[in-house]
Amino acid sequence: MTLRNWIALSPLALALASAGQLRAEGLPAPTYTAAPCCNLCPAAHDASLYTTNYQKNFITLVQAQGDWLFRTKEDLRTEFTTSPAGYKRMEQLHDAFKRRGIELVLVYQPTRGLVNREKLNPAEKAQFDYQRALANYRTMLGRFKEMGYEVPDLSPLADEKNEHAFYFRGDQHWTPYGAQRTAKLVADTVHQMPAFKDIPRREFVSKVIGRMGKKGTLHNVAGQLCGTSYAIEYINQFATEPKDASGSDDLFGDGGDPKIVLVGTSHSGPNYNFAGFLQESIGADVLNVSFPGGGLEGSMIEYLGSEEFRKNPPKILIWEFSALYSLDQETIYRQLFALLDDGCDGKSTVLAGKTKLRSGNNEVLINGTNGVKDIANRNGRIEVDFADPTVKTLKATLWYLNGRHESLKIEKPATADTNGKFVFNLREDQDWANQNLLSLELEGPAAGGQPLDVEAKVCQRKPVGSGTQTAQAGL
Repeated sequence: MTLRNWIALSPLALALASAGQLRAEGLPAPTYTAAPCCNLCPAAHDASLYTTNYQKNFITLVQAQGDWLFRTKEDLRTEFTTSPAGYKRMEQLHDAFKRRGIELVLVYQPTRGLVNREKLNPAEKAQFDYQRALANYRTMLGRFKEMGYEVPDLSPLADEKNEHAFYFRGDQHWTPYGAQRTAKLVADTVHQMPAFKDIPRREFVSKVIGRMGKKGTLHNVAGQLCGTSYAIEYINQFATEPKDASGSDDLFGDGGDPKIVLVGTSHSGPNYNFAGFLQESIGADVLNVSFPGGGLEGSMIEYLGSEEFRKNPPKILIWEFSALYSLDQETIYRQLFALLDDGCDGKSTVLAGKTKLRSGNNEVLINGTNGVKDIANRNGRIEVDFADPTVKTLKATLWYLNGRHESLKIEKPATADTNGKFVFNLREDQDWANQNLLSLELEGPAAGGQPLDVEAKVCQRKPVGSGTQTAQAGL
């Protein structure tokens, strides 16, 4: 036996030797007891103790079989819907993409409760209205279809009994196996789309490349509340490559030009290989622009503001997100609609200003220096460019001629590779469309911070309902 083998096997050898010695001396072998870890403490059931913004995403944890945990609000939800404003904006967003010749595929994830309810303990399983949740989930898929989106029916994933679980035991993300099963259903929808007919085909294969360890987010919060710890969950990790790959580092091969793009949440990140499984199941190149921590809109906004999108837009855009995100966040749509209309490029500038932002509020634009101009919200768009491309937060106050004002905060994910540019439409929901802009104030750096060079302008977009930009477009 080599030294290496002895070192590797020495704990086992010592155990066997000890057992042999005990038997030789006639002593009883030691006995051990083990208890499953860990039942949730009372604090985990008290929503008021979820105090941080991070913890509030997990209200409240539910103990399930073994190490499985669920979230009452998100995983065991029975309602899948949004507000009337959210439905309207989602329909408008589809129409805005369609005018650019882009078809959207919505990958609306089923919840952990829908998919892995068999992991619940009997009492919690009885309390969870699975049939209501499934019916409402299917209804929401139908609402998206009515808006014009391509919507894969992921309801067959519900109530799974597969060997490899769809979701992790203690984490909100799907496993690579969940991503793989989802990709196959998405591919079935993509194959039926007219836009897919002219997209070049290519064969891909996915292979296990090793093991990945997952320290779950639900387990992490349980540990914060209860002082417990959980074992890391290990699972196979996959990678996908072209079937005809010959060792080249060129992802798409010579002359590759993907016409299918994936934007999404951290579920579309490299750990779970969702993009790779899409390529394998669809049989075509897929450009993945998602990044961890991007949330509902992060990767979408970054991609729509990129040169890649402007110069080489896709034919099919796959948008992956889960039901936990609110679909009526007006600030998100104001950015998306502005970016889909190329911001202020090619549009008449009404106001412009350039300054250094210092601590506190800084007036950057004012309507009235050369006479008051008519800058109604329904026709206006603002573009702000920071010289420092790492700036990821915009805090603004917009004042109007009648004394009314609006506070606006736009935060780009810390993980986003931003360029310091923010573009958004002036507010037009409810009775804001007719407001006339007076000034724009921007909040500067924290006290003692270096001044920030910034340029801002207001440009004139087409009125709602005129030209090719209809009232439904919201542009």
